[in-house]
Amino acid sequence: MAWLGLYNYWVVIFLMMAGFYAVITRGNLVKKIVGLNLFQTSVFILYISMSKVQGGTAPIVDNEFAIYSNPLPHVLILTAIVVGVATTALGLALVVRIRESYGTVEEDEIHHLDKSF
Repeated sequence: MAWLGLYNYWVVIFLMMAGFYAVITRGNLVKKIVGLNLFQTSVFILYISMSKVQGGTAPIVDNEFAIYSNPLPHVLILTAIVVGVATTALGLALVVRIRESYGTVEEDEIHHLDKSF
């Protein structure tokens, strides 16, 4: 049962599908943003899981160590987290403006109100 040892990939699959489900099935715009954040978090976990080197250490040159971990995936994920926070803030700001304009954050009601104008 080697697949049980890969629990981090099962967590990635669960989070990815939960986020995708929330984006597809929910009509509330805030819930869609939460679903996108879940999906994004699953991608972060996937990249960090794949970049782990068994027995690897920080890339500080020393005669004592022979296996080093690559820091680039971790740096890229940190950058992606910052971009994700900014994108989430922008999305929530847009939801606030939509709420002020239409009086709702439900997608179906917004489409209905938009067609009546």
